[in-house]
Amino acid sequence: MSRLEAKKPSFCKSEPLTSERVRATLCVLKGILTSSYGPSGRLKQLHNGLGGCVCTTSQSSALLANLSVTHPILKILTTSMQNHVSCFSDCGLFTAILCCNLIENVQRIGLMPTTVIKLNKHLLSLCTSYLQSEFCGCRILVDFSSTQTLLCLVRSIVTSKPACMLTRQEIDHISALILRAFLLTIPENTKDCLILGKSIIVPLKGQRVTDSTVLPGILLEISEVQLMKILPIKKSDTFKVALFCASLSGDLSDTGEGTVVVSSGVSLENAVLDQLLNLGRQLVSDHIDLVICQKVVHPSLKQFLSMHRMIAIDRVGAALMEPLSKVTGTQPIGSLGSISPSSYGSVKDLCTEKFGFKHFLHLIPNEATICSLLLCNRNDTAWDELKVIEEATTKMRELKSQLTCQTALHVLQLTIKEPSVLLGGGCTETHLAAYIRHKICNEPESILQDDGCTQTELQLLTEAFCSALESVAVSLEHDGGEILTDMKYGHFWSAQPESPSVVDWPDLLSRCGCGLYTSQEELRWSFLKSTRHPFAPQTCLPHEAVGSANNLTLDCFTAKLSGLQVAVETANLILDLSYIIEDKN
Repeated sequence: MSRLEAKKPSFCKSEPLTSERVRATLCVLKGILTSSYGPSGRLKQLHNGLGGCVCTTSQSSALLANLSVTHPILKILTTSMQNHVSCFSDCGLFTAILCCNLIENVQRIGLMPTTVIKLNKHLLSLCTSYLQSEFCGCRILVDFSSTQTLLCLVRSIVTSKPACMLTRQEIDHISALILRAFLLTIPENTKDCLILGKSIIVPLKGQRVTDSTVLPGILLEISEVQLMKILPIKKSDTFKVALFCASLSGDLSDTGEGTVVVSSGVSLENAVLDQLLNLGRQLVSDHIDLVICQKVVHPSLKQFLSMHRMIAIDRVGAALMEPLSKVTGTQPIGSLGSISPSSYGSVKDLCTEKFGFKHFLHLIPNEATICSLLLCNRNDTAWDELKVIEEATTKMRELKSQLTCQTALHVLQLTIKEPSVLLGGGCTETHLAAYIRHKICNEPESILQDDGCTQTELQLLTEAFCSALESVAVSLEHDGGEILTDMKYGHFWSAQPESPSVVDWPDLLSRCGCGLYTSQEELRWSFLKSTRHPFAPQTCLPHEAVGSANNLTLDCFTAKLSGLQVAVETANLILDLSYIIEDKN
């Protein structure tokens, strides 16, 4: 018997955040995230030194998925952010940057972790209570009688993805299409429970972005050969559809460890083909117009169906089965036996479409809440930022155009559940920081009594917390511009770099970060990082101001509120770590 190697002892590291290596690594991660933040965020290229795909992106989902981290603290942080993005699709960079800022600021002030965690929880509670209150000055209630707010929300999301490489006209076009696609998924008649439909994103590369469009129903891609075989069909009533999830290829299913007993002289292939042709005869007798199969249809069955003026489409894939089921109003057929007439579905109309070099069969539903968003872009890199692609190619690619559209559609769904949005462009962060500073300065007694901390500790941590929020807003500026806040609303303002020391700010500034207020109002400004006396920012947004602004920058309320909570809770978890124990075996 070979000698067994002795087991190595576990590696223990106390107070991991005191390590210069850990701090430096966190600083590098923060630098990557902050430089990617916002509409003018810098793109990153991620690739494996051994070869493979190259990812060009500034999106949190792609950055966190492609960054290889080994230290346990970084794994906690990146995993927490990825979980947030998987649930809410948006505000991933906001969450990650705020978490890094909190950890960094708390390390500077040197308070005990237990004190920091208690106070962070209390400050987080103040933030969430204020953001959810009726008098919040950075929250807008969504008026569903108008599409203006929803369109601003979608446009803000699309604009924040620079790798899509869209012009202003293209951003407006794509934003309007995404909103229209979302509205088509809302049922016209609903009683107690609102069940949304689905938008299917159909990729089309090499075309102009402005050629993108939205169609009700489903587009099934077909080859030019299939198109030539499809004869024009005109009917006064609906088209009957048979939807199969079972394979119609004639292959035997895997028997596992079992055996198949075949009588002597019987051809298994012929027996299966006879069964498929019998199925075809039943479909003919039931007057089926369209056969759709998730998997493969045997060539002989295809020919048989074609002879009887039936259209057969196969290899549609599992992803389309649920939308097809909703469009046709039936459940997929899973066997080759006798089919009940109730198993068939129907569509209102069938027609062929051509977009670019691709041909499609267009299934027009009766009243289904399913639509197809045909998404065009000029090249792979730009289109991939709008679409999730799983192909292992060596060309530049990433989750780009479709991913952006999926994010926007998901954010709209979240907004239906919670009909509110937050002001974007850094204004919510600076406004919230001003509110918390003023609240703590004027009402510190309740916190001091509940948490048993000193006045100095409370002031230090409040400043660290508010500074972390403001630093997220500062991350939006990538060109060295001056960052200011006004002393009335507490909004974020950015001026050109190298501004003169003595300047008339109304002449140099245009609008605040969210676009709600102009510099022509009677405002006083202060540099964001300068020392100033806490002030009470104006709460309760005036309806006139919101109604008159057409190009607001907005954030998803649900995603940002969750991101705020995740950032603080993850920072608390990391700050509370006393030991890291690693098994080296």
